[in-house]
Amino acid sequence: MNMIYSVLFTFHLLLQYSRCVIALASVATVLLAAMALYNLMTPRASSSHPPPSSSLPLPQAESCTDPCKIVLVESIPEGLEFNSSTTHPSIFQAWLNLMSEARSSIDIASFYWTLTNADTGTHEPTAEQGETILRTLAERSGKLSVRIAVNTPQGSQPQDDLRLLNDSGADIRTVNMRKLTSGVLHTKFWVVDKKHIYIGSANMDWRSLTQVKELGAVVYNCSCLAADLGKIFEAYWYLGDSQSIPSPWPTSFNTPYNKDTPLHLPLNNTPSNVYLSSSPPSFCAAGRTPDLQSILSVMDDAQSFIYIAVMNYLPTMEFSHPKRYWADIDTQLRRVSYEKRVKVRLLISCWASTQPVMFPFLKSLASVYDTKSKLDIQVRLFVVPSSPKQKEIPFARVNHNKYMVTDKIAYIGTSNWSGDYFVSTAGSALVVNQTASQSVEPTVQSQLQAVFERDWNSDYSTPLTQYSNLKNLC
Repeated sequence: MNMIYSVLFTFHLLLQYSRCVIALASVATVLLAAMALYNLMTPRASSSHPPPSSSLPLPQAESCTDPCKIVLVESIPEGLEFNSSTTHPSIFQAWLNLMSEARSSIDIASFYWTLTNADTGTHEPTAEQGETILRTLAERSGKLSVRIAVNTPQGSQPQDDLRLLNDSGADIRTVNMRKLTSGVLHTKFWVVDKKHIYIGSANMDWRSLTQVKELGAVVYNCSCLAADLGKIFEAYWYLGDSQSIPSPWPTSFNTPYNKDTPLHLPLNNTPSNVYLSSSPPSFCAAGRTPDLQSILSVMDDAQSFIYIAVMNYLPTMEFSHPKRYWADIDTQLRRVSYEKRVKVRLLISCWASTQPVMFPFLKSLASVYDTKSKLDIQVRLFVVPSSPKQKEIPFARVNHNKYMVTDKIAYIGTSNWSGDYFVSTAGSALVVNQTASQSVEPTVQSQLQAVFERDWNSDYSTPLTQYSNLKNLC
C-alpha cells in the first residue's frame, strides 16, 4: 500500500513539474517573440549597412548670438507720394550696400534679369538705378565669387545682363522649372558672405527700383539666418545641374528651423523667433516648412487682425489647364474670420495686367462682413497712377508687394497668392515673430503694420465696392 502511495506521490510531483516546465517554456516563447519583434521594429546601425540619409536626425535648433540687424526696404514708384511719416530705405540703396559689404561671395536667386533700357526697349532715365546695379555687380564678379541661380529663360526673354555677368566672372546656373515642376523660379533673394541677406518682392529689373512698388527686408550680420537661406540657394544650385528633384533631399539641405522650432535670435536687439519657408513642397528638405503651411499657420496664430498686401489673389490654379479651383488660403481666411472674429484686410493690386476673373472672388470674400455677427473682411484695390509717358513702360506702375502682417507676425514673401505659386513654383519667405519682446525698439511687425496702414489709408487705395466695373479702375 505504501508503495502505491509513493508511486502516486511521485507521479503527482512529476505532473506539477511538467506544468511548471510548460509554463516556463510558454513565458520564454513570449519573451523570444517580443525580442524578435523589437529587433524588427528598431533599426540598428552597423558598419556594413548604415541607415539611409533620410533617417538621420535633424540638427537641433539653437539660439543665435549674432548681433542681427533687420531693415525694411521699399521701392516707391516715381511720382507716388504719401502723406505719411512712414518711410524706409530704398531697395536700390540696400543692394548697393550689400555689394559694398561683400568680401567673399554674393549668391542671388532670381526670376529674370532686365536691369537696362536695352532689355526693355525703352529710353527711360529712371533705368539708371538698374544699370548701376548691373555695372557694380559686374565689377564685383571679377573680384569675388558671384553665383546666380535663375529661371531658364523662355522665348525672347532678354539674356544680355546674364551674358555680361558671366563674361565678368559670375557663375550662372539656369533652373529648368518647366521640366522639374511645370512652374518657374520666382524667388528673389540675396545671400552675401554667408552673413547678410535680402529677401522680398523685387525682381532683378530696373523697373523694380523706380517704376514698381516693392517691399523687402535686409538682414545684416546674421550668419545663422544666412546659412539657412543659403541652404535654399544651394537647392536651386543643385537643381540647376540636375535633371530631377531628389527624394529625399541629402541631409546637408536639412534645417532645424521651421514654424514649430524657429531660430531664436536678436533682431535690432529685440528677441525674435525667425524661420524661412519655401515652395514648392518638393523643394523642401527635411525640417523646412512649405510656404503654404507657413501662411496658413500665421493666419491661424492671429488673434486680432490679418493684413495682406499682394499683387494677385486668386483661389485658383491660375496657370493650369484645365482650370482648377484652389481654396486653401481663401478657406482659411473665412475660417479665422468666423471662428476667431479676426479682422481681415486685403490690399490687392489693380493694373493693366489684372485678370477680371479676380474681382468676383474678391467680392465673395468681401461679402463676409456683418457688424452684428462681428464678421469683418474688407478688400481694397491699390492703383499706382501713371502719366501718359509712364504708361508706355511695359509691365510697370503696379504694387508688387507680397507680405502679410498680423498682431503677432511679419511675413515677407516672394510669391503671388494663387495655387500655382505654392504647388509648382519656387518661392520663399521670411517669417518673424517678436511678440514676446519688451524692447523699446519698434518691431518688424509694427513697422510692417505701419506700411500697410499707410497704403490702405492713402489716396491710391479704393474700396472694392466703390466701382461697378472694376477693370476700368485699373
